[in-house]
Amino acid sequence: QVQLVESGGGLVQPGGSLRLSCAASGITLDYYTIGWFRQAPGKEREGVSCISFSDGSTSYADSVKGRFSASRDTAKNTVYLQMNSLKPEDTAVYYCATIHYTRGCTIRSMDYWGKGTLVTVSS
Repeated sequence: QVQLVESGGGLVQPGGSLRLSCAASGITLDYYTIGWFRQAPGKEREGVSCISFSDGSTSYADSVKGRFSASRDTAKNTVYLQMNSLKPEDTAVYYCATIHYTRGCTIRSMDYWGKGTLVTVSS
């Protein structure tokens, strides 16, 4: 079965960093785009970043541009989200999801979702 497992969340102070991982099993990510999404308490889920697994090309939401960086490890069938200069407003459950690379990287289009990992940014 297809499974996506996020890890790396935790509690950090403002200005700190975390690296999230999204490990995939049951599929190879070679033909997929992987999106990172987040949902803060009481708010709707929003897009954070997308990465094409085949060539590593990325895109970012304006709110995280310059602070977050997505990458992938083809040998591990895993994608990462490096989160720097974290702000309290980054507090959310972070999810990874996949979509076939021929389709768009949007919330409503994603095929498979992980269960999320909680990131809390607080002093």
